[in-house]
Amino acid sequence: MKGGYARSTNGWTAGLALLAVLALPCSAGAGLHYSAEKYAPLPARWSGFLQDQRALRTIAQERPRDGLVSPLRQQYLQAAEHYHRLSRHRSLTADEVADYGAVLIRLGRLTEALGVLEAGVRRWPDHFAVQANRGTAWQLAGDLNRAADALHEAVRLAPAAWKRPEQFHLKLVRLRQSEKKGTVTVDDLFGVRLDGPAGPWSDDRRRELPEDAAALVQQLALWLPQDGRLLWLAAELANAYGDVPMAAAMLDGCVTEFGLASATLQARRQLFREAAAQLRLHARHVSYLRPRSSRPLLQAFDERLLPPPRTDGPTPLPWPLLQAATPQPDSTRRFPDYLLRLDGQIVSLQGFIQPMGDSPQLHEFLLLPYPVGCWFCDTPEPTGMVYVRLSGERPAEYRRLLVLVTGRLRLNRDNPETFLYMLEEAVVALPQ
Repeated sequence: MKGGYARSTNGWTAGLALLAVLALPCSAGAGLHYSAEKYAPLPARWSGFLQDQRALRTIAQERPRDGLVSPLRQQYLQAAEHYHRLSRHRSLTADEVADYGAVLIRLGRLTEALGVLEAGVRRWPDHFAVQANRGTAWQLAGDLNRAADALHEAVRLAPAAWKRPEQFHLKLVRLRQSEKKGTVTVDDLFGVRLDGPAGPWSDDRRRELPEDAAALVQQLALWLPQDGRLLWLAAELANAYGDVPMAAAMLDGCVTEFGLASATLQARRQLFREAAAQLRLHARHVSYLRPRSSRPLLQAFDERLLPPPRTDGPTPLPWPLLQAATPQPDSTRRFPDYLLRLDGQIVSLQGFIQPMGDSPQLHEFLLLPYPVGCWFCDTPEPTGMVYVRLSGERPAEYRRLLVLVTGRLRLNRDNPETFLYMLEEAVVALPQ
């Protein structure tokens, strides 16, 4: 690695030697089934879950207020256009209808999604994913009665792997059917009281929760990422397992990102924040959650829909494609075929600058999908960092805005002492 930066000795963790820079404090029946969204085993680490939950939520936002554009949005727009064009030339299959509906739901185009899915369920009433996505669309549209009807059918049709999450989503909708309009409280999804002090629950009290409680809530929140009350429930579970700083951060997000207004929420938020400050002061933190993965989303785009690499200009590079590189038993990475075709080619990538030193004038830096300092942040994985070296002598200026970087992509296939991805001869501009 250039410039005398510290090197990792753990293989393919290059760049994580910058922990001192990157690990700064960071200020449900039917789900949503899209064949291109593939999940790792849940529960995931809370920090990884929050990053993917937000990426899914902001797919529908063209210009989020905080500037943190979803790295997935462009791929879902391309998928929606693909299914629209396909439907004009032939009838979609049941699986394609389910996928088309899911993509439209992610983009927030609920009227279109319901049109596609209602037509689909008339043709294929026993297709699980069509019914499941239809239920989610009606829930997001605010019609809980129709949502519950569709979710009931989805539970009946669900394969074994999805039966339990589908049942709990149906339970969630039925709980909310019985509420007064405007209720803002934590959902009683497990029949266990969620009040009490900050800090890990006793073993006996924690056994009152289902063993898969965290996995279920994470799955629901990934299916319904715009649902702030599910994030509140996730925060209470994080506290139950001893992740008090993460619980405090999630309740901060409930207020700042979701705008939830509740005296109970504000009191819990203050309680968790004070407890988290004490834990940081005394360097004490014990977590009883045993995550099965670091990030829940293995893939959230359809590689088949990516356009061919360009020969007349830079090829747009989606972050999910970079993050799809998988570790191999020999400590190398397996790159997607599409990414291998771009090795050595000119590409463009949107992201946020993270300096590698103190100077505001940058000749090299890391490009990240999110800026350091957001409430849900964590140290990026090796696949979530790109080392950028600028062309010529003209430096770039550090800014916290989203930037567009164009350069020649280099894949690191065999050197565990440097970054996995590099952009050379790079130039920086603002996105159009």
